[in-house]
Amino acid sequence: MTNQNILRDRAQAFRSLHVPGRPLVLPNAWDAASARIAEDAGAAAVATTSAGLAWALGVPDGDHLDRERAMEAVARVTATVAVPVSADIESGFAQDAAGVADTVRAVLAAGAVGVNIEDALYGGAGVLRSVAEQSERIAAARAAADAEGVALFINARTDTFLRGAGGVDATLERAAAFRAAGADGIFVPGAVDPGTVKELADGIDAPLNVLVGHGAPPVAELAALGVARVSAGSTVALAAYAVVRRAARELLDTGTYDTLRGGLGYGELNSLLGSGE
Repeated sequence: MTNQNILRDRAQAFRSLHVPGRPLVLPNAWDAASARIAEDAGAAAVATTSAGLAWALGVPDGDHLDRERAMEAVARVTATVAVPVSADIESGFAQDAAGVADTVRAVLAAGAVGVNIEDALYGGAGVLRSVAEQSERIAAARAAADAEGVALFINARTDTFLRGAGGVDATLERAAAFRAAGADGIFVPGAVDPGTVKELADGIDAPLNVLVGHGAPPVAELAALGVARVSAGSTVALAAYAVVRRAARELLDTGTYDTLRGGLGYGELNSLLGSGE
């Protein structure tokens, strides 16, 4: 089977995992090792977190990472796991729609079969891109993937709740426009209240993705509300880096090592990465 056929098969497999009421659960990864650990834990797919990936490369989140370095990191993830991979591409690593299309082609070349693309605007006049501009960017992504013959799953993220730029009505309006432009799913980080999630799941004609972390409703409750995808986003990476800080402070302040208790065994992680070749 050719690489292109493998990519097409993985894209279809990934698409089939988005089922309202039986959500795809993604403990997002930020490098090859975290992706392999997630796969070994039973994840049916792996999704990168753009924030975690940027931090691992020494760059802040929020459209500061360049496309080339991001895609190199994604390619390392896809080479390490056998399950489908979705790449978080922030707002597309591009200034315009044509650039977003270039990014999608790079995503496919890196071996990923899904993308998250957000409507947040950094350093501009507003906090979100206009519906028209974001729809143009999504349409460009759709056209680029279709031209390659791969059913790339485009997860359109809207930061209405996360950035305080609108409630349910504004989110539904954006979701409808993004769907019309070619998005396959809608991601609404910041919306975890059960009543709100239910309104969004009922009002959006596409798989709904929510962002979870400590304090969010459990997956079973979100499933009952009609959610089709549950993402941990940057929360796993943040928890991992918290361990780094606690361990460093303990080692430097008291010269003890209690924080390191419960860590993975050297041989265990080495074997995981070896078996992923």
